[in-house]
Amino acid sequence: MEWRGGRRGGNIEDRRGMGGGAAVGGGIGILGIAAVLIGVFVFDVDPQQMMDIVGGSGGAVPAQEGARGTPTDEAGQFVDVVEQSTTEVWTAIYAASGKQYERPAGAVLYDGATGTGCGTGQAAMGPFYCPTDHKVYLDLSFWNELETKFGASGEFARAYVIAHEVGHHVQNLEGAMQKAQRAGMRGEESGAVRLELQADCYAGVWAARAGTQAGGGLKFNAQDITDGLGAASAVGDDTIQKKTQGRVVPDAFTHGTAAQRMRWFRAGYEAGDPAACDTFGARSL
Repeated sequence: MEWRGGRRGGNIEDRRGMGGGAAVGGGIGILGIAAVLIGVFVFDVDPQQMMDIVGGSGGAVPAQEGARGTPTDEAGQFVDVVEQSTTEVWTAIYAASGKQYERPAGAVLYDGATGTGCGTGQAAMGPFYCPTDHKVYLDLSFWNELETKFGASGEFARAYVIAHEVGHHVQNLEGAMQKAQRAGMRGEESGAVRLELQADCYAGVWAARAGTQAGGGLKFNAQDITDGLGAASAVGDDTIQKKTQGRVVPDAFTHGTAAQRMRWFRAGYEAGDPAACDTFGARSL
């Protein structure tokens, strides 16, 4: 993946080195908690622990604000370039329909823990999107975990993660998170699974368009797409369950199987059109 010549948008909030922030007070409600739970990229954390993490606490103070703009380090610049590319891709898609795209309020880089509009975010949650403050949260230590724990290597695998989380932002703009909650949070056909597979498909749409000048001027090759499919497979519910508990429990699915995640990423990539990503209307996932 060639990204160093890509455009930078500066929509990064860098909280690294600031220490763990506190949860934003006021509560987030059932939908907010649900959206964070299903927005977590790797869901091998105990659900009760996750609820404790995102639930917030009374009397909490607002999260610290990090430095805004383009980071000086390569890891931060990578996120900046990919986030800018997603903005350019979705801006063009929305414009074609006569609408205006609202980019995420920022991509927040943090270490360990940080305050968010959805409670306290922690590295154990993996990358996630908070629908309350419209921000994507990334502890970049996850890149190492993605490669060593799940065997998903390559820079494109990391870009896929970012595009997937931005996909949740698009879903938030389009009202898909409310659909997911009504359809249930667990199980093979649940709203949570449909939401995650649609975000995978949206990541595929981004990949189809990002390698053009209109998508930020990034350059991909066949191996990059293979890396993206590998990442989708590595974080399938069945793959994770086999590794963590030695058996597959479909009733506990929240993200979809490895095969489903690859299928929907490929559907978005081959079509280059979000209309191909209607997981909520699909009879078969």
